[in-house]
Amino acid sequence: MPPQTIKQKSMEQTRTPLNAAQMEFLQLLGRITTEEELSELRKVVCDYYARKIDEEMDQLWAEGKWNNDKNEAVLKEHLRTPYKYAK
Repeated sequence: MPPQTIKQKSMEQTRTPLNAAQMEFLQLLGRITTEEELSELRKVVCDYYARKIDEEMDQLWAEGKWNNDKNEAVLKEHLRTPYKYAK
């Protein structure tokens, strides 16, 4: 079996139906007609997730699971790694 066929078969096996929220979002996206509308929607979604992250961080601080020491450790952490398969 050629590699492309294997890949296609694998992708078909992992497909799952869309849930109600995903369907509703796709219907909303279908109404977007300009780049400006898309940009505005993108900002709304980004703002929503930023607010959720803020709420979760506030909860971690309130529960004592996060503090200034952890902030400093994250700031000093080296997160970038070289691309493993770079030529």
